[in-house]
Parts: sequence; C-alpha cells; structure tokens
Amino acid sequence: MIRGSNILLRAMEPSDVDLMMIFENDPENWAISGTVSPYSKFTIEQFYENATLDIFSSKQLRLAIEMTSESEKHKGKTIGFVDFFEYDPLNRKAGVGILIGDYEERRKGFAREALDLFVQYAFNTLNIHQIYCHIEMSNSGSVKLFERAGFNRCGLLKDWILYNGQWHDVLMMQIISTSI
Repeated sequence: MIRGSNILLRAMEPSDVDLMMIFENDPENWAISGTVSPYSKFTIEQFYENATLDIFSSKQLRLAIEMTSESEKHKGKTIGFVDFFEYDPLNRKAGVGILIGDYEERRKGFAREALDLFVQYAFNTLNIHQIYCHIEMSNSGSVKLFERAGFNRCGLLKDWILYNGQWHDVLMMQIISTSI
C-alpha cells in the first residue's frame, strides 16, 4: 500500500470488480475513457485478472484509491482508480489515467493526492523516467489537476476524438523525472 494523508493506493481486490462495473459503465465517464458501450462483468473480471499481474508482464498497473481520513463511515471507502498503461520498460515510460468515480468525492483533493503518490511511486520505485497523459481540451478540471501535479503541456492533437457527433482536440501532457 502507498499511504498519503487522506487516501491510500492499494492493489486491486476481487471485491473491486463490482465497483469497476459501476464506474466503467457510467456513460458520464465514457468520453474520457474512450468507451462506447457497456462492459460485461466477464470483461471486467478478465481485466481484473490481467491488472493483478506484474507490471512487467502485463504492461499495466491499476491501483484502487481508498479513503483513510474521513469519518468512520467513509474510512476504507474505495472512490476511484489510478492506472498505468502502455508501460515501456526499455524507455522507462508509461501513460497514466485517473478517475474518481464516486461523484460525492470529486473536487476534494483526492485525485491530486493520488496522482502525486502515483508519480512518486513511479519515479522512486518503478524507476520510470517519463509519464504522459492525453486529456480532452474541454476537460478543464483534469487539465488543472495534471498541471498542478507538475505535468507540462507538450502537444495538441487536433480533432483526435469523436463523441456526441463532434470532433474534440486532445492535449498531450508529460512529467519527466529529474534523475537518470
């Protein structure tokens, strides 16, 4: 487990499958995740099986974001997930994505704390040199989150994604470790 002040990042558990079903199948999240249809429980279970493998074999890592400092009612509540994908050990880079799927817990600083913890874990433990993300331009909350976490804008992909019958630009961002 990776502990912060208000949250911890932990390995996935079988009990997370039901929560992933809710978050992944929420149409409000589809535009940011590139999803166009609901996932079956079988598909989510298969993802879980792969996500619990070693990052070096699966090329991905998903950790649950769990609350620690709220009232006893909320302590231990899983509110989202943070992911590495397209892990490239040769070039020491990976993409990152984060979702606070619990609407009641958004905009409270949990995503920022989780992202900060995840980046430090990547740099200090996994020896990753560079982390990147793609954010749809109108998602100002995510752009601000990543900028505050030290990510820099490095490119713009024009008309990169199509949803709701319109083309949307995507911002490329990255953070690079200062160590070799």
